Amino acid sequence: MTPALTLFALVAFAANSVLCRLALGHGSADPASFTFIRLLSGVCALALICAVRWRSPEDMARIRRAGPIPWASAILLFLYAAPFSFAYISLGAGTGALILFACVQATMLAAAMGAGERFRWMEAAGLAIALAGLTYLVFPGLSAPSPVGSALMAIAGISWGLYSLRGRGSTNPIADTTKNFALAFPLSALLCVSMLKSVHMSARGLMLAIASGAFASGLGYVAWYAALRGLTRIRAATVQLTVPVLAAVAGVVLIGETVTLRLVLSAILILGGVGLALAGRAR
Repeated sequence: MTPALTLFALVAFAANSVLCRLALGHGSADPASFTFIRLLSGVCALALICAVRWRSPEDMARIRRAGPIPWASAILLFLYAAPFSFAYISLGAGTGALILFACVQATMLAAAMGAGERFRWMEAAGLAIALAGLTYLVFPGLSAPSPVGSALMAIAGISWGLYSLRGRGSTNPIADTTKNFALAFPLSALLCVSMLKSVHMSARGLMLAIASGAFASGLGYVAWYAALRGLTRIRAATVQLTVPVLAAVAGVVLIGETVTLRLVLSAILILGGVGLALAGRAR
């Protein structure tokens, strides 16, 4: 079950990059309102799932009472979603996904080392190659991505890495993800209010934000929380680096983005490093 859940989640992550870039790269929405609609539609979709799964009032009351209020997870979810949207004003789908998930990997691997998980030599070599690919991607030059966009996406990646680490302890992925979205949504509303003068949303942007929130985010994050229970920190960090390739291919096919030599070489290094690290873990 874990491989299927992981695959679904990774495809959803790539879809998020493409949907966000489609909306923000073409001016169909501003980042604050896109984040607001994305989290709101995620709350609605997840609440509907909860209502169908737990129909009795007793079940719903038990879910509400279960565990402490996950404020930390909600704040991390917001710190991922908001910078993610602002970064995609200036980054391509594939480039943004490469930066995002390389930072996710670095965050989760640091936590793995802190928790005492040991690296085999193939894993260490693979991860070093992958991080070298990221360094090459963002190194200053004519085809380097926007520094501001790259910094914002790095913040999103670190936040998502920490959010994923917290999700490894989830015993009820649907309920926990619903709570996280419900608590993160008001933060996005405050962001919209603070940027009211620049808020705009077309019908196309609205549909893209709903698709991102309800399907790619809501359902994708539930699948990821469920998959995390069967993944080590190192494996969870490593498999996510397959997302940039999916996002880059979708960006070329659906958005018409240009594939640069820098992006191709970075992707080869990152994915080659991922493959080597996974081979080392399997052995």
